[in-house]
Amino acid sequence: MGIGLTNEQVMAMAPDAASANAGKKLAIPRTWQHVGCSDAALWGECQGSALYQVRVDLSNYGVACSCPSHKFPCKHGLGLLLLAVQSPEAVPPAEPPDWVASWLAKRAASQEKKQEQLAKPAKETANPAQQAKRAAQKATRVDQGLNTLELWLRDLVRTGLASVESESAQIWEQQAKRLVDAQAPGVAALVRQMAGIPGASPDWPRRLLDHMGRIALLIQAYRQFATADGPLLLDLPMQDEIQRRIGWTLSQEDITARGEMVDDDWLLLGQVVEQDEAHSNMLMQRTWLYGVHSQRPALILQYSVMNAPYPEVIVPGGRLLAALRFWPGAELLRARIEIRHPASPLPGDAPILLPLPGAPDIATFLQAMAERLARQPWQTQNLCLLRSVVPLCEDNGARWWLQDSHGDALPLAGDNHWKLLALTGGNPVAIAAEWDGERLRVMGVQHEGRYTLLGGNE
Repeated sequence: MGIGLTNEQVMAMAPDAASANAGKKLAIPRTWQHVGCSDAALWGECQGSALYQVRVDLSNYGVACSCPSHKFPCKHGLGLLLLAVQSPEAVPPAEPPDWVASWLAKRAASQEKKQEQLAKPAKETANPAQQAKRAAQKATRVDQGLNTLELWLRDLVRTGLASVESESAQIWEQQAKRLVDAQAPGVAALVRQMAGIPGASPDWPRRLLDHMGRIALLIQAYRQFATADGPLLLDLPMQDEIQRRIGWTLSQEDITARGEMVDDDWLLLGQVVEQDEAHSNMLMQRTWLYGVHSQRPALILQYSVMNAPYPEVIVPGGRLLAALRFWPGAELLRARIEIRHPASPLPGDAPILLPLPGAPDIATFLQAMAERLARQPWQTQNLCLLRSVVPLCEDNGARWWLQDSHGDALPLAGDNHWKLLALTGGNPVAIAAEWDGERLRVMGVQHEGRYTLLGGNE
């Protein structure tokens, strides 16, 4: 009985390479007992230092295990999933035992409660006067923090950018902490991003100046509507965007009330997981989607603290029939899953077989990015879809590029380039990648009708 996943998709779920390798070793029938599968769940017991009970919710691939691991999914969950993919005959159809059925019932009740909370209207402010007072206090602190930052940026330009090349990252962290204290964490994150630029490449002064310019533009844009002086030049979506980039947060109720909802057949193109710059114990997961009918990208951003599971289990490499709710802003990109349709096929049951959409060449893609950044210049990562490119390497693999039929090329980030070359055989392919304005991080490749995840932890 199939569970609707591929090997690559299971590997993409692994929290790290060590878990992926350990899971592979457990994907053999003799490791397991009392294994079974139904339309709703997959389960089994794995003998380790104790007998661990492993459960998988097949509606969204949530995994639970009785082992003490703090990783999600743990090696036992990955091993059971790989067993079901590689040896389906070892996973017979059966009725879920009590320890699985009770777990599924709790998950269903929790999901129902979550949907009820999202559907509730926003609560009225208990004390509007106190709310207004707190907002005014925050605005004052933000103004002070931005004024201090602007003065510091001017000093950097006046003294020359070469002065920061030999400085430690502490100078950036000090400014970021001041901005956090001023309740402008969004700008603090932008400042932290500058720490890795000096000395990182031959053109680092240009990159640093570009980054500083975006921060200065954000400060000036904020002042366009944060003060009563002069005409208001920015519309409401841009005001939402700027406030969010500064550090205001929207409640889930606000997003429900004001965010646009788009119902579509979404291609789950890939995921990128990175450590959050401000918190060493927090991981940030970016999942990139593309609507088949709406022809628009979407970004689902999730966080994991101390290896806790992400709120939504999203398996890349397939498709999802769902309604997404977008954060209000100048350029709608960030979204959350509002409704997973009951009739929605599981990701692996509906692999990406249709021709991958995208730009025909690099020049067309860069023109689209220029237009997007003109509408919203502070998005640091964007989705890139290219239909016919070839991987190239220089200096025995020290540098990698993607080149189109016109000879234009873009540099690659990451470290899985040899796998990319092996998958393509040097032939033109369609790719899905994350673009940071400088380099591409390829997430998946479509070649000969098959979409293969390039990331994961294999």
